[in-house]
Amino acid sequence: MSTTSAPRALRVLSLIPPMTQLNTPYPSTAYLTGFLRGQGVGAVQDDLALKLVLALFTPEGLLQVRERALALAVEARSACVNFFLDHFARYHHTIAPTIAFLQGRDATLSHRIAGRGLLPEGPRFTALDAYDVEGEGGDSLAWAFGALGQQDRARHLATLYLNDLADVLRDAVDPRFEFVRYAESLASSQASFEPLAHALAQAPTLVDEVLQNLTLQSMAQHQPQLVLLSVPFPGAVYAALRIAQTIKAHHPHTVIAMGGGFVNTELRSLSEPRLFDYVDYITLDAGERPLLALLAHLQGQRSAQRLVRTFVRDAETAQVRYVNWAEPDVAFEDVGTPTWDGLPIERYLSLLDMLNPMHRLWSDGRWNKITVAHGCYWKKCSFCDVSLDYISRYDAASATTLVDRIEAIVAETGQTGFHLVDEAAPPKALKAMAEEILRRELRISWWGNIRFEKTFTPELAELLAESGCIAMSGGLEVASDRLLALMKKGVSVDQVARVTKGFSEAGILVHAYLMYGFPTQTLQDTVDALEYVRQLFENGCIQSGFFHRFACTVHSPVGKDPAAYGITLVPNPTVTFGENDIGFVDPTGTDHDLLGRGLKKAIYNFMHGIGLENDVRNWFELPKGQCPKPTVKRQAIEKALGY
Repeated sequence: MSTTSAPRALRVLSLIPPMTQLNTPYPSTAYLTGFLRGQGVGAVQDDLALKLVLALFTPEGLLQVRERALALAVEARSACVNFFLDHFARYHHTIAPTIAFLQGRDATLSHRIAGRGLLPEGPRFTALDAYDVEGEGGDSLAWAFGALGQQDRARHLATLYLNDLADVLRDAVDPRFEFVRYAESLASSQASFEPLAHALAQAPTLVDEVLQNLTLQSMAQHQPQLVLLSVPFPGAVYAALRIAQTIKAHHPHTVIAMGGGFVNTELRSLSEPRLFDYVDYITLDAGERPLLALLAHLQGQRSAQRLVRTFVRDAETAQVRYVNWAEPDVAFEDVGTPTWDGLPIERYLSLLDMLNPMHRLWSDGRWNKITVAHGCYWKKCSFCDVSLDYISRYDAASATTLVDRIEAIVAETGQTGFHLVDEAAPPKALKAMAEEILRRELRISWWGNIRFEKTFTPELAELLAESGCIAMSGGLEVASDRLLALMKKGVSVDQVARVTKGFSEAGILVHAYLMYGFPTQTLQDTVDALEYVRQLFENGCIQSGFFHRFACTVHSPVGKDPAAYGITLVPNPTVTFGENDIGFVDPTGTDHDLLGRGLKKAIYNFMHGIGLENDVRNWFELPKGQCPKPTVKRQAIEKALGY
């Protein structure tokens, strides 16, 4: 079904600003470019996040970094900067081959890297000291990869080497620099635009200069009339605005629009006119319909009053206004197939940062990202931003359409790995997709995120595995039936045990998202949760997990009705720019920061079979006698599994 006719003369350039993933393109520009091309629009895309890293991490780039480092006063140099300067010759000679290895262009270099004699080993290599049960250090590589994991071992060492260099960039060149979270603090939950405005007014750093040059090169190559800046995270905002600043200075007639996950989440109360010194339009939520309206407007076929979900600055009053002409969104069935044309898929870096089997899927390998459905079919979890469009508006495509897209992407990229980026992939849709994959006899690998609900039977898990499913992640969250009910998760611990065991027995890696610090969670709740997690690992239900600290957001049920969860909110300051996290007071008074250290240390060991037989109280740094005994029976999960 056609969506609507789109103006065709404008050339549109979609940009991925620093920093996002380095192993695979962030999918937003691929989706938008594929959709716009399907509407007859001349659409292209570029990944300036990857290009920035590849420009800095070269022999020439390191020479420039060294020049800045030498200009620092001796007493101002950090340990990582001093190490870099002391071992510069080795860094200079090894950076190009290491990048080539991480890009998959020189696999045999793994022998030398894994032998620990090639790369300089700076402060980040202390991460090789793993925690054992007694909290003493050991060589994590020995048990993480074993004798046969040479490629993995080498990738992990090469990743630590890059992290050392990133620390040098931070300490000697630009204090905001980080992989993924570049200048994140300038934008994350910032009620005022002032920190960003101040940073953007400063003289450019070396990182800024490189980004400016890359921006101008992309503009010269593509010569767009409209530039779309996709900003998925707070850590991409500063660089996006530096890109916009450069375009405005050198191509003042080019129109710039900004959207993406950060905008959709944090800028819903935007009233800051200074932001429009950098961009002309800011769109909310799914981008297809707002972009069609904007393109029509730019070609004089639609008035500004008929824009869709778009912030603009009024030319007369200089005030920000929100325009939302009521039009239905483009159906998910009709958004088209994402395209990676124009993105250098052979140049992405296959990193291995965290020794966590699920997290490595995020950073290792170039996965085609695809969505089974828009939004979440459950949309009830009280910690989630269920009031926002990307969660609340559920819209699925048929299995035929999904597998058509998969086949087209494989044909274009030559890559058969897929990451399903749904909030929670629906079981009915996954079953239909798996059956269609098998009917067409496709050979792909895929993984994604689900709710551990009872619909995922062992039989369905076997079907998904047969179709190519290699891993599943899902939320066990607080691992407490009382708190799971309070957060409206719709699952119980026993149910999670049975579902995850079914996936594991089908040969599918299972990762549990875990949470601590939820409203009214007590010390006893936390101890009991860790005991459940211990038993899930012990019984082979899960192989991977990670504890996240709960954060209250203004768009979640907890943020909208705190009294229902036994907390009071700490009011945010007057918001003219971003708003997301909000502080709260929990009368239980539990020291979640202290407990969090024990939880993370425990699960790090559980993932590698260490300490599973021990009393979970030993993981917490509490005075003797202050940590309560678990109330969970030690055979609780065995009983749930029917053993």
